[in-house]
Amino acid sequence: MQPLFRLSMSLVVVLISRCSNELLPAQQSRAGSSSARLECLLWEQEVVSSNLAYPTKDHVTWFFFDLKKYSAIFIDIDDTLLDYIPCCREAFEAAMSQISNDQCPMSNEEQFQLFFEISGRLFSEAKHGLHTVAEVMELYPKEFIATIGYPESAVDPFKHAFRAAWGTTHTLVPGAEQMLQTLQAKGYRLFAASNSFGHLQRSRLEHAGILHYFEDTYISMDIGYDKPDIRFYQEALKRCGLQPSEVLMIGDSMTTDVLGAQAAGMDALFFDRQKDSLLEIVKPLIC
Repeated sequence: MQPLFRLSMSLVVVLISRCSNELLPAQQSRAGSSSARLECLLWEQEVVSSNLAYPTKDHVTWFFFDLKKYSAIFIDIDDTLLDYIPCCREAFEAAMSQISNDQCPMSNEEQFQLFFEISGRLFSEAKHGLHTVAEVMELYPKEFIATIGYPESAVDPFKHAFRAAWGTTHTLVPGAEQMLQTLQAKGYRLFAASNSFGHLQRSRLEHAGILHYFEDTYISMDIGYDKPDIRFYQEALKRCGLQPSEVLMIGDSMTTDVLGAQAAGMDALFFDRQKDSLLEIVKPLIC
């Protein structure tokens, strides 16, 4: 039996990035009941490797959902709509220009890689509740400046310059605007859902020319809670006046986007940039 969709798409609901190309016998009779239904194996390496009590490859769950039932879509920003690494590099270079130190033995690229490693680790810890996003925004400039041996007086100039530049970074993920155009044309209400400062994320979307596609933006610093906190999604749903079953979350993080949305009773679509294109993963929503 052929799968309902060619699963080169890594189409995800609830906890998935890897979908089975073969259906178990017990599922085969149910799978053909609707062309708008998809059956996926709920397992993702990020979940398996974490200490959270989520299904692992030895604890398999099957889940069915109706791709046609949604009236609105929440969409993550970084590494879903906007390309995080080039944006981060651009803001980093602007920040470093404010505190240039010819005595630092590291090359510019080595400094960026160190910064990226420090900020990435701290944001990963925030996903698992060890910090808030607001705390991370304060922690990574301090740790980076201390690690490269710059004086503590360089922290604030670096931090402020980085944030100012970050608000103008807007490199789009390939296919992002085409996806938004297509979903909007199909009648979906679109909302951005992201962890960061609200004014900076809205500025970036505006610079990228895609802010107008969104009915509203739900950003953690405005909402008062960070993804994957269930209260982030609950407040966002309250603001748009929708029930969890009416909204699909699309994002690149298994923890903050997929598991967070699932905890709030929503379905979620995982975007794996290494395997998929944005237009490809939303095909079932627009057919």
